[in-house]
Amino acid sequence: MSEKWTGFSRRELLLGGGAVLAGLALGPRALFADEDDPALPAAASDALGKSGLVYISPLHPDGAESRCHGEVWFFMDGADVVIGTDRDRWKARAVSQGWDRARIWVGDFGPVARAKDEMRKAPNFEARGRFDTERATFDRLLASFAAKYSEEWGKWGPRFEKSYSDGDRVLIRYSPVVGD
Repeated sequence: MSEKWTGFSRRELLLGGGAVLAGLALGPRALFADEDDPALPAAASDALGKSGLVYISPLHPDGAESRCHGEVWFFMDGADVVIGTDRDRWKARAVSQGWDRARIWVGDFGPVARAKDEMRKAPNFEARGRFDTERATFDRLLASFAAKYSEEWGKWGPRFEKSYSDGDRVLIRYSPVVGD
């Protein structure tokens, strides 16, 4: 039985609060973001505003894609794509090993095993990844994910918070690269 408070269920109140927090957390950044950022192709920028997923492949030092491609939730922080991932996953290990370059495809094509051909037709860009250890960034990620992935967030929100607090989850910030 759902407990009601001023006409709203607890779930409705939490989801609504998450949406408000996301707006407060992301609003100021959106106001000051450079919408004409030359580092991000227009097609990729448009797709990032609509997609729930990005596919990321770390790049070898010689520029070749690694065999690891994974679909992940993300949020935009200015012109950067920010993800949360387990510390032991390949994306995090690659950054730890100095493989800070990655290719990012934008779109939702389902699990990567089925998405490969379609994914490669999606808007994409190269980015440089680095760990972001700021709690404020993690709080913005939580607020964004609560609004963007609201149907799954009741299950995943506590897991993200616990694994981040335990040090098992890290944030990777991917900044678009202009031909360097």
